[in-house]
This record gives sequence, C-alpha cells and structure tokens, in this order.
Amino acid sequence: MHRAVNRALETAVMFKGLPMTFWRSKQAVGIALIVLAALSFASLDTTIKHVSKMVPVLMLLWFRYVFQVVTTLALRYPVQKGSLLRTRNPRFQVLRGVLLLVTTAFSFFGVQYLPLGEFTAMMMLSPLVATALSAWFLKTPVARVRWLLMFGGLAGVLLVVRPGGQVFGWALVFPTGLVITYSWFQVLTSRLSGEEDPYTTHFYTGLVGAMMMSPVMLFTSWQADALWSHWHWFLLVGLLGTFGHLMLIRAYMRAVAPVLTPYLYTQIGFATLGGWLVFQHTPDSYAWMGIAIIVASGVGNTLQSMHEFARNSQLTHSAKPISGHSRGKAP
Repeated sequence: MHRAVNRALETAVMFKGLPMTFWRSKQAVGIALIVLAALSFASLDTTIKHVSKMVPVLMLLWFRYVFQVVTTLALRYPVQKGSLLRTRNPRFQVLRGVLLLVTTAFSFFGVQYLPLGEFTAMMMLSPLVATALSAWFLKTPVARVRWLLMFGGLAGVLLVVRPGGQVFGWALVFPTGLVITYSWFQVLTSRLSGEEDPYTTHFYTGLVGAMMMSPVMLFTSWQADALWSHWHWFLLVGLLGTFGHLMLIRAYMRAVAPVLTPYLYTQIGFATLGGWLVFQHTPDSYAWMGIAIIVASGVGNTLQSMHEFARNSQLTHSAKPISGHSRGKAP
C-alpha cells in the first residue's frame, strides 16, 4: 500500500510539470463523451436482454450493423467524400470488423442468460487481457505491476463466477469468448489508430458486420412480421449501438486513453442499475466484492499508463535541444 501511495504521488508530481495542453478543456469534453458511450452500451445491453424475448437475436445483430453503415454514410460522406472509403489496411479493417461482430454476438447472446452487472464486470477484464496479448504477441514491454493487476482482475472474476454463485453455469462461455475477442479487437485498434481515420474504421466495421450477418439472418432468422411489429425496438438498438461508438470516437479525438479509460468502468454501474430497474436483479455480496476488485484492477492499470505517460513526457521535454534564443542568440 505504501508503494502504491508513493507511486500515485510521484505520478501527480510528474503530471504537474506537463504542458497545460494535456489538461486543456477538451479533456473534460472527452470524459463527458466517454461516460455517454458507457451509458449507451449499458442501455443497449439492457434493451437486448428485454427485446430478445420478442424477436430473434440474429435479426437485432444484423440491424445494429446495417444501421451503423447507413448512419455513417449519411453523416460523414457529405463531409469526407471519397476519403471516408479509402483505407490503407483493408485486411486489418476486415479482421477488426469480424472481431467486433463476434464480440457483439457474444454480448447479445450472453446478456440473455447472465445478469447485466456481472456480465459487464467480466467484460471489463478485456483491457487487462489486451495488455497481456500485446506483451506476448507484439513484444510490448509490460511492467510487473500490470501483470499483478491482471491477476487481481482475474481474482475478481473468480469471485463473480464462483461455483454456487448467481452466474455460475454453461453461459459463462459467452463472457469468456467476449473477453478474448474484444481483447484482440483492442490490440488491433491500437495498431490502426495512428494510420486510419476513425470514421473510416467505424464505417468498415459496420460494413463487415452487415455483410456477414445479412446471409446468416436471411436464411435462419428473418421474420418480416417481427421487424414491422417491433420496428421501434430495432431502431433503438441501432441508435444505441451507433451512438455509443460515435461518442467513443469523439472522446478519443479529444482526450488521451489514460485519462478516459477509468470512466469506461461507469458502464458497470449503469448496467447494474439497468438490471435492477428492469429485471429486479442485484448482485450478491461476493459478486459486489469481485466487481470492486475488477474495477480497482482496471483503474490501477490506467494509473500505471498515466505514470508511464508522465515519465516519457518528462524525458522527452528534458531531451529537447535548447533553442537559439535561449542560448542568447538573436531570434
């Protein structure tokens, strides 16, 4: 505990010396947008859990991606024209789209069988697993404290899914699969982040999902009556999914990941609230303890990112050559 306090103080001191641009007002806007995204995703899961009793899940999954493609084209093509469709990494875009589609499928099916709060808490293990994957496959240096935090997050998950608990059973295959695919999705997204326009990536993610789901849905789950009878629920699913990802994009355009990531964990609170209001479910005491450990591990991972960011920025500024004016020469 003493070392953790010293590390937090050291990070605060380092950040105090950073340029004010890091703490400019855009950061606050980014935080507000990331909280809106978390609220949208929690509301989407709550809606799916409710609506899946009335319409096929595969139809909801198909419409969610079709809506994203149409909305992105309508909003961004008039602004970006052909540049919206140009990509430097078509294969990576396809792979990213497939990963998010599978992730979304795990989510849509998983919330049918598992409580929202606990399911969301297990999903939030993804950033920690993504860190491990980056270390193993991309050879990204990972500090020892990150490994400790990852194991701490796993311990929290074990409390949530313990035998005899509210969520123990075969349906755990869904959050397990989701964590794996979403972790790879995050690794690939970080790989593309500096090379692709975020709206181009958003468009191709929706396009891949829509193209893959259309034949599956048409030959297995198409129900025209369900689409017309429950069109408002389909529209809500499309709106929540697309709005959440757009808010995510806009947030990361305004603030850096270490600042925003802790606020993603508000989705657990929103999901738990939705589960209580709509389905009258609350986690038991052990699940609450596990959720708290998962959140603490995730926030700790973010604090470690902030510490490394501050240290690297300090080294960068100290390594800058002295300008001619500072040496006493004429400007």
